[in-house]
Amino acid sequence: MRLRHLPGVDTVLAWPEIAPLVMEYGHDTVVTAIRKVISAERDAIRAQPGYVTDQSYIAAQIVIAVAALNAPTLVPVINATGIIIHTNLGRAPLSDAATSAVAGVGQDYATLEYDSATGQRGSRSVHAAGLLRQLTGAESATVVNNNAAAVLLMLTALCRGREVIISRGQLVEIGGGFRVPDVMAQSGAQLVEVGTTNRTHLRDYEQAISADTAAIMVAHHSNFRIVGFTAEPSLAELAHLAHRHDILLLYDQGSGALLDSAEYGLEREPLVQSGIAAGCDIVAFSGDKLLGGPQAGILCGREALIETIKRHPLARAVRPDKLCLAALQATLESYARGRVVDEIPVWRMISISAEALAATVQTWCDELKANGVNAEPQAGSSVVGGGSLPGQSLPTTLVALPAYSAERLAALLRKRGIIGRIVADTVVLDPRTVLSTQIDPLLATVIDIIQNEFT
Repeated sequence: MRLRHLPGVDTVLAWPEIAPLVMEYGHDTVVTAIRKVISAERDAIRAQPGYVTDQSYIAAQIVIAVAALNAPTLVPVINATGIIIHTNLGRAPLSDAATSAVAGVGQDYATLEYDSATGQRGSRSVHAAGLLRQLTGAESATVVNNNAAAVLLMLTALCRGREVIISRGQLVEIGGGFRVPDVMAQSGAQLVEVGTTNRTHLRDYEQAISADTAAIMVAHHSNFRIVGFTAEPSLAELAHLAHRHDILLLYDQGSGALLDSAEYGLEREPLVQSGIAAGCDIVAFSGDKLLGGPQAGILCGREALIETIKRHPLARAVRPDKLCLAALQATLESYARGRVVDEIPVWRMISISAEALAATVQTWCDELKANGVNAEPQAGSSVVGGGSLPGQSLPTTLVALPAYSAERLAALLRKRGIIGRIVADTVVLDPRTVLSTQIDPLLATVIDIIQNEFT
């Protein structure tokens, strides 16, 4: 088949291989695929004098193109990287209770803004507020769609047009280009930098306070560490200073830690409740990092300030939906019941012992070897990730697959929904971040790829 014989769209639509696709995928999708394939065939004929095509080949390419047009881009994967809070892979996986809660309110109507007791309109801010007060010790709380929005809303509602003092060592940039100075500028607050990159003293803050000062802000070093010749005041010291001058202390805690990470072999991550206890007026943090819940920005603190924040027009633009609130409420209930390590995947992954991981890897390697796969245990390390506990790692044991082209094997695994990593030109899989329900599919997929692609 040459250029003059390439069929038109209407002709292709009538082919027996194509007509059923219209019923399944819709006319417009199939037409888009046909035009794409015919265009590619036209280019191939022009570029290659000896190129010949036929109806069966064109039809097969159209079927592939239709499938590609309809393939979802957001799909579940198996995270075998050992990065627990993997931002690119959706951060924290939800607990069973959280996913059940999401399914429940997602498929039905729900009391998002409805008070069942009175039959009147209610507020979506009540659904997590009680648990947040209980767990953090704050007077009140509200939820928005992520922590960047929480910080922006906090500064806009409480500090717009006035000065906010912050240490130069805390003017951080996190993933995706989120910069604290840019957010502060967008809020309308006037940034006042004090101290130096590595050392900021209480007197630096005090000397910067003026009649136009609204607040001191502290931003946790979420994704980097400053070590060596360093100094910065404690939250309690800053709270005392701020309140003595009748200004606010605002704390971007970031990670959402409510459990002491030091109990699991890591350095101590600042706790949300410690910020409240130290005297911070508002603490802002994420829902999908160390909290282990859905993407959310959470604001806890003084009731009068939270009410001001909730009434600001920007609050409506960044409010969470019913799915987020359902998952967050279920996640917080695990904390309230003292079931975090058992029920929240992030903390289950953090708390699993090196001995348990080594035993798991040996079992995996035995099964892989029994099916002809060259697999060996290898010492390694996992990280928390997600801008939490920078520089910290947890000992683990990896499944190493050394006998195969690392780039090719990693690509084949990705195509089948398994994300590993490459260490010293070898694909390795870390069991720490593999959920229990994913173990059998992971091993079966590895075996299938090796048996069919590397023999």
